[in-house]
Amino acid sequence: MVRMSFRERQPEPVGTISQTSYHEEHTMPRVTRRNVLISSLTCAGAAALAGTRSSAGEALPEPDRPGRTPNTPFAVNVEMWFRGPFEKRIELAAELGFPAIEFWPYQGKDIPAAAKLLQQHGMAASQFTAWGFGTELNDPKAGAERFVKAIEESCGIAAQLPGCDMFTVVLGNDIQGLSKQQMHAAAAEKMKQVVPILEKHKKMIIIEPMNPYNHPGHCLYGSADGIAICKAVGSEWVKLNWDLFHMQRYEGNLIDNMRKGKEYIGYLQLADSPARNEPGTGEVNYTMIFKAIKELGYTKPVGLECSPQDGDYVRAARRIHAADTW
Repeated sequence: MVRMSFRERQPEPVGTISQTSYHEEHTMPRVTRRNVLISSLTCAGAAALAGTRSSAGEALPEPDRPGRTPNTPFAVNVEMWFRGPFEKRIELAAELGFPAIEFWPYQGKDIPAAAKLLQQHGMAASQFTAWGFGTELNDPKAGAERFVKAIEESCGIAAQLPGCDMFTVVLGNDIQGLSKQQMHAAAAEKMKQVVPILEKHKKMIIIEPMNPYNHPGHCLYGSADGIAICKAVGSEWVKLNWDLFHMQRYEGNLIDNMRKGKEYIGYLQLADSPARNEPGTGEVNYTMIFKAIKELGYTKPVGLECSPQDGDYVRAARRIHAADTW
């Protein structure tokens, strides 16, 4: 059974990318006593849930393995789903049955220990954050030295992790006096400088566009501008982290836009809109989305960058399983 009780506090931020600021940017909910109680009640009632059936009438899996989904592989975001030490979060993802994890900054984490644990469970680390919200990437006057160093380090980190072939890059906020086109061009030029590094290590940068409701003042929104940056870089090693939560909030038309931009999809993430919880809690029909993803021929894990509603990660995993059952 999944262990439900968490007493540990969120680890303090360490490293070049501020874990605290990154969490603030992603508007993470706090774990409360109420949420812990809900999870405990979920554990206690697991036997009652074992007979639950999906809307399609098919039996769902045993309640401690809902991450074993029938059609789409998922990478659970251990930053948003769990609390406690990094290794414990990996254990919880494994107990839920997920085949992969994703995480944010690598600084302050014991990567060799995490890699060993993932290998023991036969899991992958689909991606992590190499560069988050630093404005110097989209500032034409700033040098590229720190960005180049971050990408070199990230290639080394990715090489240690099973199944990790990519990492996310997030541009910074608007810079006064510069147009979005100027900032995007500056970012593309710096990314061109690291393409030889990516080619050498066979690792991919995935650029993540944001949305203006959760990230006002950011310099990159939506698929069109993201694709334009990829085209400007002109490398198969630079694509998009196509986050369906941000895309829904900014532009909608999710399936058609995925089909039009599939050449530039390096990775997919999701959360339901507008509250950024798991599928089944918002306005998006994720069963249709998962069918479309399969039709596109996308076979990588889909990142679950969402917060379990009320902190109940067992229920969240079961909702995802139900949405992926047809």
